[in-house]
Amino acid sequence: MDWLDALILGIVQGLAEYLPISSSGHIEICREILGLNLPGEEALQLNVVLHVATVLSTLVVLWREFVPLCTSFFSFRNDANSRYVWKILLSCVPVGIVGVLFKDQVEQFFGVNEGGGNNLTLIGICLCVTACLLAFAYFTSRRGGATGASRGRAPMLKGDTGATPGRNITWYDAFIIGCSQAIAVLPGLSRSGTTIATGIIIGDRREQVAQFSFFMVVIPILGEALLDFRKMLEAPASETALGWLPLLVGFLAAFIVGCLACKWMLEIVKKGKLIWFSLYCVLVGILCICW
Repeated sequence: MDWLDALILGIVQGLAEYLPISSSGHIEICREILGLNLPGEEALQLNVVLHVATVLSTLVVLWREFVPLCTSFFSFRNDANSRYVWKILLSCVPVGIVGVLFKDQVEQFFGVNEGGGNNLTLIGICLCVTACLLAFAYFTSRRGGATGASRGRAPMLKGDTGATPGRNITWYDAFIIGCSQAIAVLPGLSRSGTTIATGIIIGDRREQVAQFSFFMVVIPILGEALLDFRKMLEAPASETALGWLPLLVGFLAAFIVGCLACKWMLEIVKKGKLIWFSLYCVLVGILCICW
């Protein structure tokens, strides 16, 4: 893989990480189009580098919200911001369990499988599942937040900006959203789409669950990146999966595009326009299945 391939993949990652269309699924699709038959370990290494770039773009875009959260948490304050961080940590437990117990199985879904083929059929099916979740969340929201109202919450109003981040996200909600993130390790099942749709379906405000979704991925991705970076340092030079130049180019592309896409997605969620992404996912999913 050369730097141009990495540039394309970085741009795709930056867009698809925040837009609810599955970054891992689109990376696999692009690799198929570009003819990049990377083994699972190499593909996972590239995915981690690109995801770290988009995690950093999250912190840049949401810096004003991130600093108060860290200040409260590390000052051991018992306030809303500190509880918000604990909810994020709780949401990371399910995906942490999946990462520890099923890491080898997850890696097999990325890159080329043992038979030399790809996973486009699985990606297509998962994209269709993502489409169904987004559509269900869209129509749930259009009913005026009936689910949330039934649980004694404020209805989800278009353009609602009425609360401190996480105020309406309960401990139960955080865990359920975390479970949806754990399931979304499959390529084609959008992490942002799955977590945001889950939050909307169970009654959380759109803009709050979007921000929560972007924050909750920081810890799992950085943890995975540290583990893989240690493997890269310990591996002999001949076994290094990818050169440093493609990784650097891909990282920068994903970071810059990710900053723009993160801001865009926050506005899209506020306006409740997820249905268009549902249509896109089902179309691409069908194409992948028929490939």
